[in-house]
Amino acid sequence: MTKAQEKTGTVLVLGATGGIGGAIARGLHLRGWAVRALNRDAAKASRKASAFEWIQGDAMNAADVRGAAEGAAVIIHAVNPPGYRDWGKLVLPMLDNTIAAAKAVGARIVLPGTIYNFGPDAFPVLDEDAPQNPRTEKGAIRKEMEARLKAASKAGVHVIILRAGDFFGPDAANNWFSQGLVKPGKPVTAITYPGKAGTAHQWAYLPDVAETMIRLIEQAENLPPFAVYHMRGFVDDEGTKMIAAIRRALGKPDLKVKRFPWWLVTVASPFVPFFKELKEMRYVWREPLEMRNDRLIATLGEEPQTALDDAVTATLASLDCLPAVETCVADRRSAASQSPSVSS
Repeated sequence: MTKAQEKTGTVLVLGATGGIGGAIARGLHLRGWAVRALNRDAAKASRKASAFEWIQGDAMNAADVRGAAEGAAVIIHAVNPPGYRDWGKLVLPMLDNTIAAAKAVGARIVLPGTIYNFGPDAFPVLDEDAPQNPRTEKGAIRKEMEARLKAASKAGVHVIILRAGDFFGPDAANNWFSQGLVKPGKPVTAITYPGKAGTAHQWAYLPDVAETMIRLIEQAENLPPFAVYHMRGFVDDEGTKMIAAIRRALGKPDLKVKRFPWWLVTVASPFVPFFKELKEMRYVWREPLEMRNDRLIATLGEEPQTALDDAVTATLASLDCLPAVETCVADRRSAASQSPSVSS
């Protein structure tokens, strides 16, 4: 494959109707890539994104993935089970199907990574090669996903993994911002914050994550077979800056901040599986964390980064948490954020 073919060609996106998968798919399409997307209801999905080639199929079906991957130079593995049901049972088989398809067609695999495959022993400054000792079941699965991709890279499948902090942004799906800090579809009368002042927390604006992954794909021929990078994103080094940004976006400098009800999570965790997962993840709010992006900067020269106030305003607008007049302003800011500024 020539360099020109690798920079633009056919990409298969698994999870193109999701937040990060959709953002990467749209960005690659604008760059001239032919975007192919696998979906269990291709006809319905095509009505929302007609520019993509939609293939009817299921990521749980190895033959479907293999058929959709034919001729693809890159496979974006950004797929999750519908509604995140049976996540622990389905995630690894889906990845195995992607690896098998990539081996068969000679495609590169690109995976959006997270911080949850690391335990607090790797904090407070997290680099790409830190030991992975996850505390949660999902973290253990994330660790195994990366282990399988590393093994695949030794068998000839090239891999790119970009790890980032907690997602926020338009279409960011399940995340702490939309499920913890504010309530979607309602005016913000208070912010519920899971952390505490003085404890750093790592955030990643979804459009910036997508842009960074696209730039890594564009540099793919210069990357090692198993290429892992960290985004710095937005580091709330005081545990108060995200709160302040929400207040500025809403024009409410005295907006009340409430403590997240960790006590309720603890009491209910033996009976509610979701609360058990939240309790296990509490350490990411109790322990300071900063992800270094030195390796990413050495590769790309810069990291795409939207101004925090613009990112927060666009996020609140997408969640219907802004008054109509402010939403209009947010729409303009969101459009501008598609061409992020850069930061090192």
